[in-house]
Amino acid sequence: MTLSAWLVLGAGLFCIGVYGILTRRNAIGLLASVEVMANAVNLLLVAFGRYHGTGDGQVFALFTTALTVTEAAVGLALVILLYRSRKGILVDSAAELRG
Repeated sequence: MTLSAWLVLGAGLFCIGVYGILTRRNAIGLLASVEVMANAVNLLLVAFGRYHGTGDGQVFALFTTALTVTEAAVGLALVILLYRSRKGILVDSAAELRG
């Protein structure tokens, strides 16, 4: 596959993630959309690394994967706290928690 095909695939995945963020009210759906966007970035990092003939893209993809895992852990902890306090995981109910 050519680099342009990978770019189109990555852009498509990223757009799906943005659409999910803009349309979801559920906190789990928002986290899943952010994961799709992060995976699109990882795909493009690896594609550019392969295009340039170096392993730098794979190294950066590993670092971003580690950051994504920590983001998911913190996000799920926040979802659990939201569920315990409001008995639901809608993002609108989280806005009511502000002081």
